[in-house]
Amino acid sequence: MSLAPELEWYVTADPNNRVPEKLRSESAGHVHLLAVGGVAMSGLAALLRAAGFRVTGSDDVLYPPISTLLERWAIPVFRSFSPQNLDPAPDLVVVGNKITRTNAEARAVLERQLPYASLPQTLYELFLRQRIPVVVAGTHGKTTTTAMLAWIFAATGQRPSFLVGGQVLQWDCNARLDGGEHFILEGDEYDSAFFDKRPKFLHYRPRGLLLNAVEFDHADIYRDLDHVKQAFRVLVETLPDGAPLVVCRDFPHAWDVARGHNLVVDFGFHPNATWRVTDLRDDGRLSFRLLHKGTDVAVASLPLMGAMNARNALGAALCAGHFGVPFREAIRALESFPGVARRQQFVGEFGGVVLVDDFAHHPTAVAATLDAVAHRYPKRRLWALFEPRSNTSRRKVFQREYVDALARAQRVIVGGVLRKSSDAVAEEELFSPSQLAADLEAAGVAARHFDDPEVIAVAVQRNVRPGDVVVIMSNGDFGGLREKLLVALQERARGRGAATG
Repeated sequence: MSLAPELEWYVTADPNNRVPEKLRSESAGHVHLLAVGGVAMSGLAALLRAAGFRVTGSDDVLYPPISTLLERWAIPVFRSFSPQNLDPAPDLVVVGNKITRTNAEARAVLERQLPYASLPQTLYELFLRQRIPVVVAGTHGKTTTTAMLAWIFAATGQRPSFLVGGQVLQWDCNARLDGGEHFILEGDEYDSAFFDKRPKFLHYRPRGLLLNAVEFDHADIYRDLDHVKQAFRVLVETLPDGAPLVVCRDFPHAWDVARGHNLVVDFGFHPNATWRVTDLRDDGRLSFRLLHKGTDVAVASLPLMGAMNARNALGAALCAGHFGVPFREAIRALESFPGVARRQQFVGEFGGVVLVDDFAHHPTAVAATLDAVAHRYPKRRLWALFEPRSNTSRRKVFQREYVDALARAQRVIVGGVLRKSSDAVAEEELFSPSQLAADLEAAGVAARHFDDPEVIAVAVQRNVRPGDVVVIMSNGDFGGLREKLLVALQERARGRGAATG
């Protein structure tokens, strides 16, 4: 693979950066995961354990559902980073991408000359090399679409292995090792580790690729949209001739990146898409028609909400079709797809107030989520609780775009910007929650900014009314806001019940 000069990512030349041969051949030994609390890292931990390895991990931040999953899998986790966590010496240390070179445990790995590898490097060497990797990539929709694809394969008897960036509801896990020849996984464009700055997806060597969207994101590692597109172009170049590239036509940059490949299947709402979604309806289930070159081929029904999930479903069904699953069987399988935790997840209804939890953090995803919820719950007042937490949303990159996205709600509360002890973001570059609230007010949307999640929960508890829908949006735990709201809304519902009893 030849790269443009601006894409010559740093990769260490250290001979200890390797997966030892004996681990590949014997599936036995001790693997320690540094930063095991990440979604993908916890999934890798589950795969390693299922393969027969002894697995341990360390992390300084753990919260549900990952902490719960690790406990269920009986994987011991040290709750801080320390060189002592490496005693006795593991056969391999997998280093998560949140770990910096200055981390005390990472420094000990290097000083003791222990074998170490990144997550995608380990995943390829121990699991993908001997299987058929089917990768779902793109700025948005990776997690749900990957889960849909795995669901289709499982429902049609393919016994896939998979790694998903979220907990698949009903399966109650984010990874599984099974006996089929396919491995379905998300292809993340974020970098691999401090010693390997390549996007993770370049390690996976896919034999099939589903590309949903390409937009600017990850402002901490990509300069601009062109930089992002160059990375995706390199991913497309890793596809063998004749391997399917299923691409969403609704995102022009994805289409631009993909159309040079020699087997492209395009889909979406776009009027020129070869495979189209149309006639979207939501009466508690999402239903829509699917067209091929203008001809009806199927009617689909999903328990999920939102136009993006109709599009995700069509992409997953088309991708599965290239690996032998008949199209209508794939669509039928998705009728029972339960969704993924924290993706438009219905948490509950408390005294007439619906609570929804979502991972949206990019303005495109925020807008799509609010549109989806409004479509499912028409004529109900919508609250949006947004945390600027991701490495892009913490910056001013999309200050104006968040106004347009959040203005879909009638009430907005913006949380504080996540600050990191290792924060390299200059104060003047940080996102301004108070400016966002002021801009929303100017646009006619009632908006407030509170740093403290406790204050946000109280504000919601005091001001919601029966019929309201409250949507939490963050790529983290928002200071435990979901649990705080659960308590607050249940208390409110009990109080109203007692008052009317």
